[in-house]
Amino acid sequence: MSLTLSPATPRDAAPLARILGDWLRGTGWIPVLHNRGEDLGFLRRMIASHRVLVARDPDPMGFIAVKQGDIAGFCVAEQQRSRGIGKALLDAVKEGEPRLALWTFQANTRAITFYAREGFAEVERTDGAGNEERLPDVRMIWRRAP
Repeated sequence: MSLTLSPATPRDAAPLARILGDWLRGTGWIPVLHNRGEDLGFLRRMIASHRVLVARDPDPMGFIAVKQGDIAGFCVAEQQRSRGIGKALLDAVKEGEPRLALWTFQANTRAITFYAREGFAEVERTDGAGNEERLPDVRMIWRRAP
C-alpha cells in the first residue's frame, strides 16, 4: 500500500459520498435518513466548507473533515479498515490543531475505542435528542500535550 494524503477536490465528492453512504447503510443500527444523491450533496458542501483530507492509493479510501478544531466527518472504506488509514488521517490533522473535538454515536464502540486509543477523552454523553438520527451520542476531545 502506497498511502498518500491530500486535500479533497470537488472530484472526490462522489467516491467519498459512496464510502460514507456504504458505512451508514452497513451499520444496521443507524437510520438511513438520506438517499445517495443527498449523501453526494452533503460531501460537496463539506469539501467546500471544511478542511477535508483524503487518503488515497491511488483512489480515495477514506477522509477526515475538520473545521475550527471540530471533526465533522471521518470515514474509511470498509475493506480498508484496520490498516492504519484512520490513524494516518487523524495524525495528519493533529499536526495542525492544538485541540480536536467530535461527536460519535454511543453504539459505535469501535470508533470510541479508536478515539480513546488516540488520546481522546469522553466529556459528554447525550440521549440523542440533539442529533438528526436521534441516537445516543458521546462528545470526545483531544488536546495536544504541553
